[in-house]
Amino acid sequence: MTETGIDMWIVMSREYNEDPVIRTLLPATWHAARRRTILVMYQPMPNSKVETYAVARYDVGKSFKRAWDPEAQPDQWKALMELISSKNPKKIGLNFAKDYGHADGLTHFEHDEFVANLPEAHKSKVVSAQTLAVRWLETRTSAEMAAYKHIQELAHYIIAEGLSDRVITPGVTTTEDVVWFYREKIVEMKLDTWFHPTVDIQRPDPASAEASRSFAVRPDEQVIMPGDLLHIDFGIKYLRLNTDTQELAYVLKAGETEVPKYLQDALAVGNRLQDILTSNYVSGRTGNEILAAARKQMESEGIKGSIYTHPLGYYGHSAGPTIGMWDNQGINPGSGDFPLHANTGYAIELNAVVFVKEWNKDVRVMLEEGAFFDGEKVTYYNGRQKSILAIPRVSNYLGY
Repeated sequence: MTETGIDMWIVMSREYNEDPVIRTLLPATWHAARRRTILVMYQPMPNSKVETYAVARYDVGKSFKRAWDPEAQPDQWKALMELISSKNPKKIGLNFAKDYGHADGLTHFEHDEFVANLPEAHKSKVVSAQTLAVRWLETRTSAEMAAYKHIQELAHYIIAEGLSDRVITPGVTTTEDVVWFYREKIVEMKLDTWFHPTVDIQRPDPASAEASRSFAVRPDEQVIMPGDLLHIDFGIKYLRLNTDTQELAYVLKAGETEVPKYLQDALAVGNRLQDILTSNYVSGRTGNEILAAARKQMESEGIKGSIYTHPLGYYGHSAGPTIGMWDNQGINPGSGDFPLHANTGYAIELNAVVFVKEWNKDVRVMLEEGAFFDGEKVTYYNGRQKSILAIPRVSNYLGY
């Protein structure tokens, strides 16, 4: 609030039509707002402690104490206006926004009712809280960071199990069978997901054009065969935080004991593109500036591919700077103009297109890993894939 100059932030929602921001302020045991819930945050002076109030029938958790007595003042809007007038803020931030759906949660009716009841002296003080809402949503606390490593470990564990011979029998198992394993595993572990996983295949077959498939088209179901390069896109939600991960696995052919070097070399190109992108994470740069710098460097190194990295946190596609989109490798107005801040999280998402002469075709190395920017450097929550998973895993006791 000090950073944006908004000394009063009002977040309001009616039950089951929640503002994306208010969902992050409600207690974990609340699945929705109750009736009309109005939360007021007021900062008397820059950098001072924020006062918090709930103009609602109930306390909202431990942080927002009820500031409305319906017996004394039956009209909730008048109770809110009395609180506003008593504090006399300089700027009143409301959640209406052009560039972010996350910050645009105030409904048309609630906005009209608020303005109709607001005293004339305060109407000129109302401003968009877009930047404030985004900064709130994108900033990670130390407690969240401690949890995020564990959450990403869970995601890696589930991915590795699905891309193994415990789940996959070459010649029998289909990509949709693996997808259903992931769905059932998530439920079994009492987790949630924010999107359904996908599994797709690249193979030497000239008819397989996976490297040029549009991401707008869901891959067809296929039977998994020896020699296939598998790709998984997978995300779980736990403790309100989301993961977004893409990894690769290879199905060993008869006589093979390891993933072919030419595929591992292709993965290394994808890892290099990750390094190029994260080396351009500089505080204050916009998403568009980071993308342009990274693309200039990758092109100078002869790497083909795309960058479509996004913030990660309370939402899978969360609030913060957009760094490229799969269908737009140029300037992204609005969210691409938002600057990079410290203590923020991202899904480092991209692909490198590598020509593999052994297959006589391009292979698309699609990678995505959760990471944290501390203001100086990017650190992956639980590392990143630097070796393609083999199916089955090599077992030394069998003499490999």
